[in-house]
Amino acid sequence: MRTPSLYSQDDPITAAMKPPSTETEAERSARLYAEAEAKRISEQIDEDLREERERLKRRKGDVKLLLLGQAESGKSTLQKQFQLMYRPNSLDQERHSWKTVIYFNVVHSIRHILLTLESWDDVLDDETETITMDDAQSLGPTKLKGNGIADQPSPSTSLMDGSVIHGSPLSVAHSEATGSANHSTPKDSGALQIANLRRRLSPLVATDTQLADRLSGGITVSGSGKGAVYVRSGWQARTIENALGKIKQKRPSSAAEKKARESISQEVPPDPMVQEVGRLLEACEEDIHELWSHPTVKGMMAKRRLKLDEWSELYVMTFVLPSSAIDSADSFLRHISRVAAPDYVPTTDDILHARIQTMGVAEHVFDVNIHGKSVTWHLYDVGGARGQRHSWVPYFDDANAIIFVAPVSAFDQYLEEDPRTNRIDDSLQLFTQICSNALLKSVHLVLFLNKTDLLRAKLDRGLKVRKYITSFGDRSNDYETVVQYFRAHFLQVHRRNNENRRVLYTHFTSVVDTKATQRIIGNVRDSIFRGYLQSAALV
Repeated sequence: MRTPSLYSQDDPITAAMKPPSTETEAERSARLYAEAEAKRISEQIDEDLREERERLKRRKGDVKLLLLGQAESGKSTLQKQFQLMYRPNSLDQERHSWKTVIYFNVVHSIRHILLTLESWDDVLDDETETITMDDAQSLGPTKLKGNGIADQPSPSTSLMDGSVIHGSPLSVAHSEATGSANHSTPKDSGALQIANLRRRLSPLVATDTQLADRLSGGITVSGSGKGAVYVRSGWQARTIENALGKIKQKRPSSAAEKKARESISQEVPPDPMVQEVGRLLEACEEDIHELWSHPTVKGMMAKRRLKLDEWSELYVMTFVLPSSAIDSADSFLRHISRVAAPDYVPTTDDILHARIQTMGVAEHVFDVNIHGKSVTWHLYDVGGARGQRHSWVPYFDDANAIIFVAPVSAFDQYLEEDPRTNRIDDSLQLFTQICSNALLKSVHLVLFLNKTDLLRAKLDRGLKVRKYITSFGDRSNDYETVVQYFRAHFLQVHRRNNENRRVLYTHFTSVVDTKATQRIIGNVRDSIFRGYLQSAALV
């Protein structure tokens, strides 16, 4: 007897799939419907795969640019400058969402100021003995470990062996050193003024948590700092959707998120909660101005007891004067009359100064016209906190270019995640890892030594680099010497990890300066495009 072939009528699979002879009409209809649905799903999968292949084929000609660097280095502000330059309409569409961020910046600053004042009993006691970083230098190596980036044979050696610039912030009150008998808490007129301000500002301060939840959607991040507010990609649309109560239980796809972002326009319904905060700001305008200009607050900032860059927790330590946080707080609190106005709409400069931390990786797409040729750029803005850096790796294998952002003003600052690690040293360690990564050996590399305006301001106030970075030695403490000193260490890291003789393009930047930054972006664009053409063997 002939053995049934695969194509014969006696095929066992065909026999198994054959409907039973007792099949009713209802069962037949159900079976045919299920088969049609299965066919539809299969064809949809085939179509999705075809579209994905087409998308990947088109994206082979795209430029993929990564913005890398530690948290608070200025990456997101640089992304805003790209957005302003190549998709200005999208920034206009987001203005109402940025109003929530700016209100949060203002309220959170006020809350932190009041908490810090409370920890000092609302007075600036000049007789209080505080051991600052300046004093700590005189304690010697037996009491305080201090290694500068040039104390080791080279920056890369220092970074690879895990050495950091240490600075243990100490704050010892005179009353603690001499006994509680000498402790006193004078309630002078200044303290009474602050107490009254605290009482009158309490309804406004109470909105801090509501604003944070509106922005983050209730997301908290462990291992990425001390409870700061983080936002995911697409937060602008979700901020408005949250206000309107339109967030669905099912998480939308990336395509849906993109569509939602693009649908945001200036004519959006007002958020009742944000409106209420605006009314409170207007009512408290004079109190906010009085608090920000109060001699005790200014004295605390001058003595570095008040740090606005450590918003999320109360720190009664005296080691760094704030940088971007003071820049942001000063920008808004100093102009509180404008920010508190009922018809307030954030300006572009307000958006550039607003502070909010990125979680994960946010993709931004721009069509860039270069010498008559339109090229799609995919810019990836990443979260820079230590606990988020693992999310960078999947974007390394097909990246065309990297802009590494290092804040040179942070020589007197320490990581929020690890108060023992100086931020300059952390940037050098991170830059070493980027330069030595095998996946990035051929990637076009640009270095932004950022926040030069804040560095200049710190040096003008008399901060001495050598007191935070001992290897700086007796060099002149002027701006040009300092920036060239930091630049030399980054260049040395690059030279020691440059097997392919890759060129490092270096720029001194202040990315809140729109005119200067966009000129630099134009230069960077041209250099990246030249490298892109060379890698594609077109020139």
